[in-house]
Amino acid sequence: MLLDGDEWRATLRSFQSEAWRLETLPQYLVPQESAELEAFRAGKRIDPATYSSPYTEDLKRLRGGGKRKGRVHLVTRPLSEYLQFEFSRYYTPHTLAGEDIRILDVTERDNPLPDVRDFWMFDRSKVVLMHYENDGTQISRELHEGEPADFVEYQRIAVAESVPFLEYVKG
Repeated sequence: MLLDGDEWRATLRSFQSEAWRLETLPQYLVPQESAELEAFRAGKRIDPATYSSPYTEDLKRLRGGGKRKGRVHLVTRPLSEYLQFEFSRYYTPHTLAGEDIRILDVTERDNPLPDVRDFWMFDRSKVVLMHYENDGTQISRELHEGEPADFVEYQRIAVAESVPFLEYVKG
């Protein structure tokens, strides 16, 4: 079953304890980010220590309610322009607001998840497969109809093999 619009928003909001994502692409083409990406290209930066958005406020609210969000992004160096933008504009303030963001750099090592694509997992029981074009344009989101056990294992491997985002960027 494909998830769009209200169904997707409800899925993002209805988890009980954990929402977790695996990201594998060097670029995501998101129309809503185009102005911010252009500002980044022009040299404009945010102050992550004072930055606030609906997403960072939601992260703080979730953490206060005992829920958590996390992700691991698989990367290779040199980082794409998009990843540099994403790290600066989103990952730093989101980490400071409480999201557990980790980086799995496979530049000089074997990828422990060679055939795994992007997905979201909610409460280790509901998996949504994220489908993209090669350029990072999202095609669809699909509710995985099978057992989540493989995805729980992918999460375990990704977390064990990655480093916290802030540690990675201090590097």
